[in-house]
Amino acid sequence: MNQNNKGIWKVIGASSVGTLIEWYDFYIFGSLATVIANQFFPKTNPTAALLSTLATFAAGFIVRPFGALLFGRLGDIVGRKYTFLLTLILMGGSTFAIGLIPSYESIGFLAPILVLLLRLLQGLALGGEYGGAATYVAEHAPANKRGFYTSWIQTTATLGLFVSLGVILITRHSLDSDLQTSIAKFNDWGWRVPFLVSILLVIVSIYIRLKMNESPLFSKLKAEGKTSVNPLKESFVHKANLKMVLLALFGATMGQGVVWYTGQFYAQSFIENVCKIDFEQSRTLLIWAILFATPFFVVFGGWSDKAGRKWIMMAGMLLAIVTYSPLFGQLLSISDTQQKTELIDKRDVKVTAASIAGTSDSLRTTITKTLYADGMQMTETKTDTLYAMAGKATLKPDIKVSKVLGSNGYWMMVAIVFVMILYVTMVYGPIAAFLVELFPTKIRYTSMSLPYHIGNGVFGGLTPFIATLLTTIYVDDKLSGLMYPILIAAVCLVIGILYVSNKIDPDVTD
Repeated sequence: MNQNNKGIWKVIGASSVGTLIEWYDFYIFGSLATVIANQFFPKTNPTAALLSTLATFAAGFIVRPFGALLFGRLGDIVGRKYTFLLTLILMGGSTFAIGLIPSYESIGFLAPILVLLLRLLQGLALGGEYGGAATYVAEHAPANKRGFYTSWIQTTATLGLFVSLGVILITRHSLDSDLQTSIAKFNDWGWRVPFLVSILLVIVSIYIRLKMNESPLFSKLKAEGKTSVNPLKESFVHKANLKMVLLALFGATMGQGVVWYTGQFYAQSFIENVCKIDFEQSRTLLIWAILFATPFFVVFGGWSDKAGRKWIMMAGMLLAIVTYSPLFGQLLSISDTQQKTELIDKRDVKVTAASIAGTSDSLRTTITKTLYADGMQMTETKTDTLYAMAGKATLKPDIKVSKVLGSNGYWMMVAIVFVMILYVTMVYGPIAAFLVELFPTKIRYTSMSLPYHIGNGVFGGLTPFIATLLTTIYVDDKLSGLMYPILIAAVCLVIGILYVSNKIDPDVTD
């Protein structure tokens, strides 16, 4: 494998751009979960709408293993290049189409059904993308630097989330010169822009990928007539290979998946929906944490070439298990108004009333702004109905709370999320090389894709939904959602320590 430096970086660049765009397309849905809940589901129960949106988000993860089987088989028979070119087109088209779907108010239940179908297509596409990109880079990389070079592909998942958050915030600010009007427009129709602009990114990436050559190892295999006739059978029926698939799933990717989605997606959801931090702050603090932590994917990936993949991944899982509860507890503490000193003279209360059309009743809105000594400001918006008819039963007031952190609280949260994403880099940085080295070239795409996408797609992707659901069941314990990722990571840690080898096989080529 005599690839010069320029050649390998060209391979990494071409693979990474497309993979980053696919992650952007996939995660923009989760980044806009609260807005999408308001657009495509009934507004009568906001919690149910959010859970429905998170369930739709999770559905895209559940079908990823099927995409891994479908496109993995195609990649092992036809080739790496054209298979993940196809997944890019499928992902880009589905994302663009989500931006065109009318709201629930316009077409009723057809709206969430269409969103779900397109979300499933996104999941199928991503199921075929990652394995192809990771395999493609690994099969170009020098054996002694496989962890280092594949770790650049690992950054694309987090950078895709980073780009999605950035595009959302830029769009949210650019729709009108007045910030509040701009936010209102974004919530009404501007949220579609991040979905629609993705088509331009996809077109650029398709152009780049068309110029790529096939993997040299696969080309050699094909020229010798040694490609697999039935990759699915060889991957999952042959006992020795099936054992490796199960070991990869239960000893590595399952725990890695929950750490990834807890440290980034559930952390964001927790900060916004449990801590009640302002929409924009909850995104920008995640952006800063991602920016600071992303280089560590390459650090731990490169380190794994020398120290082995296993113990770096296991250490990341162990740290997550031990520290998640205190870290999330600290997020709660930073946002807890009970522990803060209110500046009483700074409290501002405004009450407005508006008539309800066609009735003699009116809607009263009370906006209370409270300032605290540490610089945090809390805005409570309470909306209730004033009935003209005496004795008429009143509805429960609708109360919305939004908190804007002071400087110290903000950067403390950034630091906490950074630590969580650091765990992500430990478990995720070395894993592409780890998976590649478990399986022979002729069935590698299929064999590595399935455990990766079950671990990440099913166990990891369900994390925000299950964790949020647990907080609605155990309402008195705001940290109850952490039971799921901690349990899954603990099971994976035990299996990984006992059965995963730390030996690096530098010459997996046949």
